[in-house]
Order: sequence, then C-alpha cells, then structure tokens
Amino acid sequence: MVNAIILAGGQGIKGLEESGSKALYRINGKMMIEYVIDTLRELDDVEKIVIVGLPNIGFGEVFKEKVDKIIYSSGTIMENILAGLEYLGYKENLIICTCDIPLITKEAVYDFIKRAELAQADLCYPIVKKELNDEKYPEMERTYVKLREGKYTGGNVFYLKPEIILKNYDFGQKLISYRKKPVKMARLLGIGFMLKFLAGRITIEMVEKKFFQITGINGKAIISSYPEIGQDVDKSGDLYAAVSYLSSRSK
Repeated sequence: MVNAIILAGGQGIKGLEESGSKALYRINGKMMIEYVIDTLRELDDVEKIVIVGLPNIGFGEVFKEKVDKIIYSSGTIMENILAGLEYLGYKENLIICTCDIPLITKEAVYDFIKRAELAQADLCYPIVKKELNDEKYPEMERTYVKLREGKYTGGNVFYLKPEIILKNYDFGQKLISYRKKPVKMARLLGIGFMLKFLAGRITIEMVEKKFFQITGINGKAIISSYPEIGQDVDKSGDLYAAVSYLSSRSK
C-alpha cells in the first residue's frame, strides 16, 4: 500500500491568463485535478490521498468528500510535501503527483507502482521514450533528455520512501525546480557529468550511480510504456490537445 500527495499550486495555464488555478480548470466538464483524484481512487494500492494547495484556491467544499485530507500551504514544493507527510506519517511509502495530468490512467499508475516496488529503491521516477510519446500523443510538447539509450521525457509521479525527504533537503528542492531544465539538472551532478550529458554519453545507470554518490539515495528510473504519466498541461497548446484526447477517449 502507498499514500498519495497531489500537489496543487496556484499556477495557471500559460497563454490563458484568465484560467486561474489550473487545478480547477474544467476540461470536458471535469476539473483537471479531478482526473488525478479519480484515477488514484480506482487503485486498491493507494490508501490515503491528500491534496496540498494554496488557501485561496478553494478546494475545501469541492473535494472534501473525495480525498482524505486537504492541506493549505503556500510554501515551496518540498515544504508542501512535508506538510502532507505531517498528516500521512512516514510508515507507508508515498507517491507524489502533480495536479495537471488529466490524461493519467489507473493502468499507468498501477504499472509504475508495481515496477517501483520491484526496484526496492528509495526513490523511483518514471521516464518515457520519445518514440512512444510521439506515437500516442504527437500534439503534446515535452522536454526530452538525450541519453545513450535514446531520448526520454520524465513523468509527473514520484514513488519514494518518505524518510528520504529529510535527506539532502536543499538538493531535493533544486532537483524538483530543475525537472524541466535538463542541463541545470545535469549541472547539479557535477560539471564533468554535465559535459558528458551534453555530449550524449550518459546512460541511465550512470545517472543512478552519480545520484547515489552525491545524495546517498538509491534512485531508479522506471521506463514506462504508458506516456500518459508524463503528459502535464502547462500551456494552452497542451490544454487544447488534452481536450481532444479526452473527448476521443470518452467516445
């Protein structure tokens, strides 16, 4: 069993200034964050679900019957995760999701959880091959990292042992902040590593080993065959594509 934290900041959708918080933006009559909540609720492996978001967004009345706890926090991402853990505790492993992945499916999350459990790592992060993403969601723009094994994009769900949040706290904050900036992320692992990264000479295993050397955390990349796990809605173009895909799925 795992617990889940859904991070729901107050950011909007780029190109749609009037959108307000994208967590509450309606897609085909359903709020974006609802797609994430409903998917997690379908999974027997997920025990408790917590939303962490800004006080002025107004989750209370809308979702109080759908999740176990709504926590209001205006801190950094790491501070918000800790706020969620104050309620959930540190006994059960944790998945952390963003609120802006309306294409997510129970199959994608279930597959990731099971693969992460088999990996027996401290931290697991899903990655998806560019070819698979382009085949299924060609209209969704993603950021890719070039590795020896190919080009990959990262997911929007993390699996971890809660106690590692307290290790290398500042490093973790930077890692999350740079998750869509591959060069800056590589720079965190050292200048020599970054140069090899730019030359396309880095393998997945090399990243995992370097990460362990710096943090003492056993991190594993989980190659997912479900590109839905990486389809976040940041820009208006992402939104229009998501609306189209969800409409087709409902039919």
